[in-house]
Amino acid sequence: MARLLYSAIASLDGYVVDASGSFRWAAPSEEVHAFVNERERPLGTYLYGRRMYEVMRYWAQDGADDSSAISADYRRIWQAADKVVFSRSLAEVDTPRTELVRELDPDDLRHRKDTAAADLAIGGPTLAAEALRAGLVDEVSLYLHPISVGGGTPALPLGLRVDLDLVEQHTFGDGVVFLRYQVVGGA
Repeated sequence: MARLLYSAIASLDGYVVDASGSFRWAAPSEEVHAFVNERERPLGTYLYGRRMYEVMRYWAQDGADDSSAISADYRRIWQAADKVVFSRSLAEVDTPRTELVRELDPDDLRHRKDTAAADLAIGGPTLAAEALRAGLVDEVSLYLHPISVGGGTPALPLGLRVDLDLVEQHTFGDGVVFLRYQVVGGA
């Protein structure tokens, strides 16, 4: 059985985007990006909501951000994985290896975990909140940036208690801190 992993880049006060919808402050350094690549290389499937898919589909372009070997490597990692997009509003998806599903069904997601050959990563706080509420997330990882943005979209759902055990931490030269937690009593 594969694991379902939720990972988010967040401000120190816990937001993935600020109140204006910007996440420019979250651009990873080369050191952080290389670390992300190694964490995501073994993934088999990315699960996205519409907004996250629209951001991430950039990587489907050949030559997308090949300004560095690390970015080019990430593009290859992303393109090699399957993608599932959960959206009621998208008419279609236009990237290879991508399936469009109208809504997240916990039983379907459980089946995907049970039958997957490699771990699945859920991207975006709204979709992740649904999976967390359904008790399907196995790990939560946060890349905390040394900035407080004062509001916006929270990385973790409000009003939901999730008990976590810290299993890994790493501090980067730019002040970003990576924290990986196992969900206690979940999935």
